[in-house]
Amino acid sequence: MMKQTQPGFTLIELMIVVAIIGILVGIAYPSYQASVMKSRRADAQGALLGFANAMERYFTVNTTYVGAANTGTSPIFSATSPVDGGTPYYNLTINAATASTYTLWATPTGAQAADQCGTLTLDQTGARGFTAAGATSGECW
Repeated sequence: MMKQTQPGFTLIELMIVVAIIGILVGIAYPSYQASVMKSRRADAQGALLGFANAMERYFTVNTTYVGAANTGTSPIFSATSPVDGGTPYYNLTINAATASTYTLWATPTGAQAADQCGTLTLDQTGARGFTAAGATSGECW
């Protein structure tokens, strides 16, 4: 009489598959995290540009940027990014405002606090900046 064998996977084969999946996840996850941080940064850049537009509208009506700020935050625009609500990843503030100049900041917070670019800045001339040393404008703006 012939012995019948059951087809299936051995424990060794399953362990090899789990190890391969672990290696792939170990490689892919950091790239995924970097991509998420980059997309949040892009959203904050868009929010800063929208904030700058709001500042220009304020200036058009009042002929000054002074008064747009209310203890560092602005009543004329959202104080966080994303601007449509949800978990805030950047705090938007008017860092300095005079009659004819302003500087806006997008400061990373929460899960975005470790962003390589640090605080993103934008002024009334459209000059873009960031506070992190070692990062480049191509990476950050």
